[in-house]
Amino acid sequence: MSIVKKRLSPEESRFVALQAAREILIETGPAAVTLKAVAGRIDRTHANLLHHFGSAAGLQKALAAYLAETVCATIGEKMAASPPGERNVREIVDLAFDAFDSGGAGALATWMAATGNEDALDPIVDAIHKLIDGMAPDAHEKRLMHEDTLALVLMALGDAQLGGAMAEALGLPRDTARALACELITGRIANFWAAQNPK
Repeated sequence: MSIVKKRLSPEESRFVALQAAREILIETGPAAVTLKAVAGRIDRTHANLLHHFGSAAGLQKALAAYLAETVCATIGEKMAASPPGERNVREIVDLAFDAFDSGGAGALATWMAATGNEDALDPIVDAIHKLIDGMAPDAHEKRLMHEDTLALVLMALGDAQLGGAMAEALGLPRDTARALACELITGRIANFWAAQNPK
């Protein structure tokens, strides 16, 4: 799909480019996310994208930030919609797993790190850190959320890369890692609140 060429503000131009980059990532994979490919998708010049992102690595880092901010915003809304003890943990787990799997964030992060982009995961880590610090009111709950987030992100990233093959090799349902992540986090939350409110 080609977008009709019109004058866009710098912010609009970046947003359109990042949406196109996300489409390319999902359709073709991280190696295909180049300035040339994105420019062709949105009917802009290579120089135009170079101006906005500086390099292909800059575009990929901006895409990682865009993906992380988008999924963290959605998770934040879900978490804010209900009290901590009543949150739908499976819904949050699914959002994280989907972002890394079908959303392409796992493939992008792994590919960027493998190709020498040392700070590839910074935007993802920053977005997650900002989300957690904004949700946890005290140090104890913040620590729990940091630990749960670490486990969830590592499980989601690993599942995006090897989950299908491992589940098949072990004769397990494809969503087993999601179920385990949900079980782990639900149990830890229950233990935390039980310790906070002893009978």
